[in-house]
Amino acid sequence: MSKAENYARIIKAEAKRLGFLSCGMSKAEFLEEEAPRLEKWLNENMHGEMRYMENHFDKRLDPTKLVPGAKSVISLLYNYYPSEFQREDSYKISKYAYGQDYHFVIKKKLKSLLQYIQEEIGDVHGRVFVDSAPVLDKVWAQRSGLGWMGKHSNVLTKQTGSFYFIAELIVDLELEYDTPVTDHCGSCTACIDACPTQAIVDPYVVDGSKCISYFTIELKDELPSAYAGQFDDWMFGCDVCQDVCPWNRFSKSHNEPLFNPDERLLNYSKNEWQELTQEVFQEIFRKSAVKRTKFEGLKRNIKFLDENKNL
Repeated sequence: MSKAENYARIIKAEAKRLGFLSCGMSKAEFLEEEAPRLEKWLNENMHGEMRYMENHFDKRLDPTKLVPGAKSVISLLYNYYPSEFQREDSYKISKYAYGQDYHFVIKKKLKSLLQYIQEEIGDVHGRVFVDSAPVLDKVWAQRSGLGWMGKHSNVLTKQTGSFYFIAELIVDLELEYDTPVTDHCGSCTACIDACPTQAIVDPYVVDGSKCISYFTIELKDELPSAYAGQFDDWMFGCDVCQDVCPWNRFSKSHNEPLFNPDERLLNYSKNEWQELTQEVFQEIFRKSAVKRTKFEGLKRNIKFLDENKNL
């Protein structure tokens, strides 16, 4: 067994021990195929008000500009599919935001993995990334053999669908690299057909500026009246394209206590959400990703849903 093979085996075993769903490796190099796709997506303004997507174009495509001397991208998946769900007659929150903010939960595990690599293998330098830097995480997960890109632009696996977070370690260590898996979407268009705002404009292309997640989280202005009655009761994020995907029949609930929700999140009715106070918001979402939209943002979303419920 070569050094690169042995190192990859050691890292994957530790990632599994830390609770990651899967782990794959790819060579840290310029993403030549992605460059024109990203440029076209930005030029067509599919990022809406997410101006940060325009920044660091070169870094998004080349991990060696993020981590000098980088040789490998280690991609990891972490399950967030819950065992309990919100009641039917409620305003909805995306499942990834049920528990504590994934950025902190997963970053801690990634740092442990990097420390383990340094202890077991030696003088290895790198950085950890959890959806917080200009890294095209879905592309790297795909290149690392962790799944294929679904038509809804989420990474899919046969075994567990798509309800997981993607994270990376970019390191200056050569490893044995995995190969991409084949696409298993076939002729299915369930996600495209089900999207309430027709944000999936072509297979594998999502117009972010039309997505309910974008409106309810990223957009800071008033919600556009043109989409009144189309939000399908989502007050934070949206899971429709994943919920209808046949591969998500195989989703299994996570084993991460930090992702378990406050009971009120599961049990509140629409009336109770409408009466939400700043104090209760802080209690329910104390360490949650929902804090990104802030109390005022969530109230704005709820008001928009309530005012347009009969449209």
